[in-house]
Amino acid sequence: MNLLPRLFDASSGSVRIDDVDVRELHPDLLWGHIGLVPQKPYLFSGTVRSNLLYGKPDATEEELWRALSIAQAQDFVEEMEGGLDAPISQGGTNVSGGQRQRLAIARALVKQPELYIFDDSFSSLDTATDARLRQALKRHTSGATMVIIAQRVSSIADAEQILVLDDGRLVGRGTHEELLETSETYREIVSSQLAAEEAA
Repeated sequence: MNLLPRLFDASSGSVRIDDVDVRELHPDLLWGHIGLVPQKPYLFSGTVRSNLLYGKPDATEEELWRALSIAQAQDFVEEMEGGLDAPISQGGTNVSGGQRQRLAIARALVKQPELYIFDDSFSSLDTATDARLRQALKRHTSGATMVIIAQRVSSIADAEQILVLDDGRLVGRGTHEELLETSETYREIVSSQLAAEEAA
């Protein structure tokens, strides 16, 4: 995940976007086309509005609400005193983990980038919110590329291409259906998660 936005450069091999090595792209140019939601999203001291505007400083109020709606954050922001101008403490400590994740996702959506990177960004969401969010993302970001790093199979089951890693090694590649047939590791992950859901 760190290689794609050039947080680190590859020491061997290469990471390519549209067949261009990312090391050949200026970081400002690269970051201008990427919306990154890290595993532990960070919110800055200010307001809901100021945090969303980090994604796109000239965004309209309509664009902010649209992003919040897609991110399944509109309802709780509307309930906050002040709405878009509700205060956010440093690190987002005055909102829940799930709310923090959804606000970080909305911030990336405001930017409307060509490439989204979601690094386990749905882990604090309940399964119903996760499902609604993924459906909304599919409808509203169809022209963009999405890279989703996830431990929850339901978060990536609809992906065009799934890469299965085991201890950092690539052990499977394909669609959900293909991997169920070809990857023992993937089948084990799916089975263990289904068993956990049934036990809950």
